[in-house]
Parts: sequence; structure tokens; C-alpha cells
Amino acid sequence: FTEEKFGQAEKTELDAHFENLLARADSTKNWTEKILRQTEVLLQPNPSARVEEFLYEKLDRKVPSRVTNGELLAQYMAEAANELGPTTPYGKTLIKVSEAEKRLGAAERDFIHTASVSFLTPLRNFLEGDWKTISKERRLLQNRRLDLDACKARLKRAKAAEAKATCEGDTVPDFQETRPRNYILSASASALWNDEVDKAEQELRVAQTEFDRQAEVTRLLLEGISSTHVNHLRCLHEFVKSQTTYYAQCYRHMLDLQKQLGSSQGAIFPGTFVGTTEPASPPLSSTSPTTTAATMPVVPSVASLAPPGEAALCLEEVAPPASGTRKARVLYDYEAADSSELALLADELITVYSLPGMDPDWLIGERGNKKGKVPVTYLELLS
Repeated sequence: FTEEKFGQAEKTELDAHFENLLARADSTKNWTEKILRQTEVLLQPNPSARVEEFLYEKLDRKVPSRVTNGELLAQYMAEAANELGPTTPYGKTLIKVSEAEKRLGAAERDFIHTASVSFLTPLRNFLEGDWKTISKERRLLQNRRLDLDACKARLKRAKAAEAKATCEGDTVPDFQETRPRNYILSASASALWNDEVDKAEQELRVAQTEFDRQAEVTRLLLEGISSTHVNHLRCLHEFVKSQTTYYAQCYRHMLDLQKQLGSSQGAIFPGTFVGTTEPASPPLSSTSPTTTAATMPVVPSVASLAPPGEAALCLEEVAPPASGTRKARVLYDYEAADSSELALLADELITVYSLPGMDPDWLIGERGNKKGKVPVTYLELLS
């Protein structure tokens, strides 16, 4: 090994396919570590908490249950409402928001648990199990290769010494001028080097066999990285599924809270509306449930065209335009806030059109003999 580092020894090179397998395995290990660490940061941003969980795992002890940030915020809001007055408008709103934050915290807890079991655990098992086995076999292969190279170098030196001794022994001595003892010693050295060459060749054959066997074992383990990729791909799909479910739950909880706050705010501050006059997100066009769950449109507020009674009357009297009506699919359930709006059910088809002077974030929707305003962000326009 030292002679190789100084460039004084020949090194047995592995074939190109084997080298590619080694590089692929190293790359898989490095990126798996980075993805694992960053996912842990995503699930638990607090570094002190991560260190604590790591120590519990190393000690084979159960990690104690930890309150999420949402649950802690819900606790503070509930305590503030009780102290400031649960019957006041501010106290009532604090209680509503605290309940929503508590549900968000519970959803986050479920997401962290699901992601840890379905995604982090398989990655960690690969690093602590399969990769350790691969590393062990690679170190053993390195030792076998060094043994093989040492045998090759020993055989090379023995053959060189044998050739030198043979050349010296081939010269027939002149017994009148040269001592017979020198000739006898030269012949004896040649025989000794012949034995040394035979021994070195035998050791080389054994070392070559051991190296080939260990190379095959290591090759099989490295080719198993493809199966690891398939397993990690499945785990990645599970992680995305759990993350989608988590954000969909958060969206539903916040939408319910927004509706509750909107009705209570309208009672406390007449003439005001929840949100802004600008849409919080662009209208959805994808029909995928996953996309619609992950993209969270907020119902934009709209200035009433007329008082509820008048608006309902006007809508009944207004006829749809001769052209410009379109079919639309409802993306989410929607509960009408007053008689001027049309309640919606997810996946139903309705006819929609716009009237001059209407807010662009709203359309007129028709379903049978029922008619009312509907929010654009809850629709997918089809034709």
C-alpha cells in the first residue's frame, strides 16, 4: 500500500463496469445522507430537538412526545381567551383560531410520524445496514487486491533473481584458475531461486483466487443498488402522498376557519368583508385531486351588487346571454353565504356566465332552475 502511494508498485486495476458500480454506490450513499438530513430538518427545524431524538434512538429508548408549534400556539390562544374574556368578540375569535391551530398541530404530528416511518426509516436502514455491508466487503476486496499485488511483486523479484543466478551458473569454470567452490555456490543459489519462484507462483494463484471470489461478492452487492433505488422510489411516492394529505388537511381546516371568521366578522363589523378584492391564487385548471388539494385558493371577497333580497330578485329576472355561457366543473364544496349565492358540490357540472359590471372574481352559475353567484376559484371552466 505504501509503495502504491509513492508510485513504486504496480496496482491491479478493476474493470470499467466495476468502477462504474463503485461510483454509483458512492453517489447513492452521499445523496441519501443529504436527503435524509434535510428531510429531518424539514420535519424538525429545531436542532436541539433533533440531537435529543438522535440520542434517544442510540440509547434504544422511546422518544418522548413533543408538542408541535401549532398546538403550543393553540394553547396560548386558549389561555389568552380565558383570561381576556371568552364571551368578548376578541375572546371568541381567539378560541376559534386556537381550535383550528390545534387541528393543524395534530395534522402536523401525523405527517411527521407518517413521513418518518415511510420515508426516513428506509433511508436510515440503507445507510446503517446495506451500506455498512458494502463498505465491509469493499475493504476486504482492497486487502485481497493488496495481497495479490504483493504476490505479483514477489514473483517478479524471484524471477529476476533466478535469471541472474542462471546466467552466472551457465559459465563453465576453469578449475585451474577458478575455485570449484564458487561454481558449486552459484549452482546452489540457482536451485534456491527456482524453489522461490515455484513458491511465489503458488501464492499468486491462491491470492488471485481469493481476489476473484471477493470481487464477485462485492459486485453482487453493488448491483443490488438498483433494488435500493426502486425501494427509495416507492418510499418517495409515500412521502409525497403523506405531504399532500397534510397540506390538504391544513387547507380544509383554514378554509373552515375563514368561513367562521367571515360570518362573525360580518356580524361585528357590518359592511366589511373577509380578505382582499384580489384573488389569493390563480384559478385552478388541473383536474388532478392531488393538485387541487395542494393548491389552496382563498375565496376572494366581493362587493355585493345589491342587498341580498334585491340581488336574488335581480338574478331571477336576468336571462343568460345568447352567447358566452360555459360549462364548469366544481372543484370544492361551497356553502352559500346568502340567498344571492349558489351552493356548490364538488365534481358537479354547472353553467356559468358573466354579467356586465360584475366583479371578475365571481360568475353567475345555473343548476336546473337555481341561479346564483359562484366564486371563480372554485371552478374549472370546461368549454
